[in-house]
This record gives sequence, structure tokens and C-alpha cells, in this order.
Amino acid sequence: MNEQIRAREVRLVGPEGEQVGIVPLERALQLAADVDLDLVEVAPMARPPVCKLMDFGKFKYESALKAREARRNQQQTVIKEMKLRPKIDPHDYETKKGHVVRFLKAGDKVKVTIMFRGREQSRPELGYRLLRRLESEISELGYVEAAPKQDGRNMIMVLAPHRATKAAAVAATTTRGGPRERAAEGAPEAGETAAAGETGTTAETSGP
Repeated sequence: MNEQIRAREVRLVGPEGEQVGIVPLERALQLAADVDLDLVEVAPMARPPVCKLMDFGKFKYESALKAREARRNQQQTVIKEMKLRPKIDPHDYETKKGHVVRFLKAGDKVKVTIMFRGREQSRPELGYRLLRRLESEISELGYVEAAPKQDGRNMIMVLAPHRATKAAAVAATTTRGGPRERAAEGAPEAGETAAAGETGTTAETSGP
């Protein structure tokens, strides 16, 4: 920046983005001084390097503001886990499905795990059928991001909210006051353990 620039000539860009052209470094520094701006190297690897006339202090301040706003608006992707048994009771199934619906509406992904025990392991079609039923019944809110797959004694499927569902969740979070308020409202219910998502651990709801 300014006198720290070592090139003999630079390709100069004006404060409004206009192309001035290739000028000697001394001329570029003089132009910067005339308008009380800084000469900032924006493409040092170019030949000649590209420099722009700008208020560097203001530029740094605005960049910091934009970065802070981006972090504030960033929506953390969370994965919740719901565990079911292949021969789950109808009432328990509806309860578990209700949790899945709530997670999707909150903009979170859901890892659905079917747990097989004993002889159930010889009937994987029971778990597959249950997962397909769940997929069909939540189709308005989400879609299958990872198809059902056998993993040892378990069968796993990952559901993700539709873009519109997630956008609605983000809008609702913004209206309510941001992630801190959402975290308070998302406190775990009985039988449910809340944790971080893809960036950390998984939230889990144990099956019967």
C-alpha cells in the first residue's frame, strides 16, 4: 500500500472502478495524494500489478462489518437422529414422526436409524418399508438426502428439509431474535438429547 509498493509502474483503477491505465508508480501516488486516498495493491501478482485508489481505513471497516453480518446470518446445519425399531408400535411411530417433522421444520437434517435385534436382522425389508413410509409421509417438508443403507445391525437414512422449508426456518429464527433464542426454544424434551450438528455431535432421540 502506498510507499510500500515496489513496482515501477502499475495498472491504476480509480475510486469508482474506472480504468485509468498503466502509469508510473510516482504518478499513481501523486494521484492518490491529490484526492486524499490510498494507493492499494489489489492484484500484486499481475504484470504490472493492479492498484486501486481507495480509503483503506473505510474499506477495512466495511469489510469487517460484512464479515460480521455474514457470520450472524449463517445457518448452522444440524443433524438430529431418530431411532426406531422395525416392529414399532403405531402410537410410538406417530410420536417419532412428529419429532422428525419438528426437526425438518426447524431446518435441521434428520438421520433416521432402524435398529435390528436378534432375528430381526434377517428381515431388513421391514426396516426398508418403514423408512419408505416415513419418507412418503414427510415429503412436503423434506426429501431423502442419503438413501436407506444397511450398516451392521442398523439401517440408516438421512432426511433433509426442502429449500423452502429451511428458508422458512431461517426467517422464523430471524424474527424471533436469532440463534440464541432458537437455542432456548430448542431445549431437549423428555427422551431427547440435543447437541451440535454436522460441525459436531448429533442430537438423538432413542427408540422404544
